[in-house]
Amino acid sequence: MKKSILSLALIGLLFFNSCKKEASTENTENTTDETVTETNYSGSYSVDTTFSIIDWEGFKPSGTHTGTITLKEGNFEVIEGKINDGLFVIDMTTITVTDINEKDGKTDLENHLKGLGEKESEDHFFNTSKFPTSTFKISSTTPEGDKYMVNGILTIKGIENEVHFPAKISISENEISLISDSFRIDRTKWGVNYASKSVFDDLKDKFVNDEIELTVKVKATK
Repeated sequence: MKKSILSLALIGLLFFNSCKKEASTENTENTTDETVTETNYSGSYSVDTTFSIIDWEGFKPSGTHTGTITLKEGNFEVIEGKINDGLFVIDMTTITVTDINEKDGKTDLENHLKGLGEKESEDHFFNTSKFPTSTFKISSTTPEGDKYMVNGILTIKGIENEVHFPAKISISENEISLISDSFRIDRTKWGVNYASKSVFDDLKDKFVNDEIELTVKVKATK
């Protein structure tokens, strides 16, 4: 009798372990399928201008200035989970200075950057009356560790130059998030020459650094 009970208990234990292994295998297979599916999203995603922004920082001997620029529109084309193409239209008329207030000259600096002051100073920086938008067109994204190297053409004041920057990119069925590392561009490559020591040799300490630091944060939805 005891042997029979022991045999039944052993059979039950083996049956339970067998079911458990099958369930575990099934869960693993399902997880694998879901992972594959998540990397194969395709379609067109439109930039959400409410949540997309470019942070900038400029440098000079006496300190720095920081600010933001918003996007006017844009899109990504995704094929099997990879950005195949993309275009951002940058609204240069939205250049904002964030580190000083009105009392310290916030509006004056913003107008200077936009070229909205006197006629002779309109082309010192970005001349937004003539060039109200800039663009960045993505040519490729290359995996690098847990990030991507984003490669593309940045057009400012009608001048095109290649730009590369690392970014975290997340793609789901209905949304894309792209957040870049901070990176620097040389403004003089786009004809933004005001107070540049590489262009003018008599500035002493009254110069503005050629490099501008940028951080791009873009959200797009289907």
